[in-house]
Amino acid sequence: MRITLALLIALAAVTAVAADDAPAIEDNSFLIEEAYNQDPRVVQHIFTYVRARDGSWSASFTQEWPMGGQKHQISYSLPIDRHGISDSEINYRYQLVGNDSSHVACAPRLSLVLPANGDKRGVDVMVPVSVIVTPRFYTHYNLDLTHTDDTRTTAGFSAIYAVQPKVHAMLETLAQWERSTMTVTISPGVRWAYDFKSGLQIVPGIAMPITVHPTHERSVLLYLSFEHPY
Repeated sequence: MRITLALLIALAAVTAVAADDAPAIEDNSFLIEEAYNQDPRVVQHIFTYVRARDGSWSASFTQEWPMGGQKHQISYSLPIDRHGISDSEINYRYQLVGNDSSHVACAPRLSLVLPANGDKRGVDVMVPVSVIVTPRFYTHYNLDLTHTDDTRTTAGFSAIYAVQPKVHAMLETLAQWERSTMTVTISPGVRWAYDFKSGLQIVPGIAMPITVHPTHERSVLLYLSFEHPY
């Protein structure tokens, strides 16, 4: 896993060396939500795949649409694993503060959770905050509360450094409390972008989530985003 991650980071750096004038990569974190809604008339399609060392896996597809402008955004998420489709979500986000060029941005999200097993529906409330520290260094903060049959609280932080405008090194940290159990995950990763004259931006990424509490487990996370005007 370490060798694969190192090779892909090197590949990303090589492919983006000559891309200093490319648009920045925004709203493409893996575990942490960045507080930027979609630009007007721009849709994003996001695929993720996580595989653990024991062979278990999970995947998801998310699609994000602006509602007239950047203030309002709707999206849905469809997760799947070896048992089939799991709890899906329908999401609404409001750009409360700032945008993708502001030093501070906040876009609270309200989600309807639709359990795959037919249990009672739930709700999820997320408050993401993004802070541009320098033109190359960004931080993002999440506080999330999910209520279905049980209540789950999640807090997260990420630091992102733009090695090049098209290549970002990432470090994400996630802590989750459910019942009496706390799980802590640290995930180093990298993302890079390919931009086309049509306005299409493709962002691949790879990370290595490491659960450090209560057990020590490693996984590989693959990320792929397509963002384009419509």
